Amino acid sequence: MTDGIRGRWRTLPPWARWTLVVYVGGFLEGTCSHVLDLVRGGLHAYAAFAPVPVQVFFVALVVLDPLVAVLTLRMRLSGIRSAGVVMTLDVLANWYVNWPWVQEHPAVLLRPVGLPLITVFGMFVLATLRPLLRALDGRDARRATADLPVARPPLIRKDAGRQSGPDGNGAH
Repeated sequence: MTDGIRGRWRTLPPWARWTLVVYVGGFLEGTCSHVLDLVRGGLHAYAAFAPVPVQVFFVALVVLDPLVAVLTLRMRLSGIRSAGVVMTLDVLANWYVNWPWVQEHPAVLLRPVGLPLITVFGMFVLATLRPLLRALDGRDARRATADLPVARPPLIRKDAGRQSGPDGNGAH
C-alpha cells in the first residue's frame, strides 16, 4: 500500500477498518473455494447441479472475488458496491442450486460450513454496505476529523475599501 492508502485507512473509524478486513477475508476465502473447485473438476466442476448461467457465474467468481478484495483494500467505493452485488448474486445462486438438498435435509443448515456461512457473510456485507460507503465517502459523522488540517481563506472586511487613510485607498 502507498502512504496515501495507509493514511486513508488511519482516518477511518475502527469499525470501518474491521469491516473492510472481514470483507477482504471473506472474498479471498471465496476465491480459494472456487479455485479448488476448478482444480478438482475443471471448467465443468458445477455441471452436475447448476444450470449453465450459474456455472458461468461460479467460474467467474475466481476473478470477481479477488477483484472485489483488491478494490476493498484500496478503499474504492466501487469495490464496496461490487461486494454487495457479488454477494447478493452469490447467495441467490447458492440457495438456488442447494434448495432441493435443503428441502430433503433441512438439518444441513445447522452445519457451520457451506450455505449457512455464505448466507451469513452475504447478510453481513449487505447490512454494512451503506454505513461503510458513508465512512469511505467522508460523510460519516463518527469519523475522526479533529486533527485534520483545514484551509481557511484570510479574513477580509467588507468595508475595507471604504476605510480612510492618507491615500484615501483604505491603507493607514
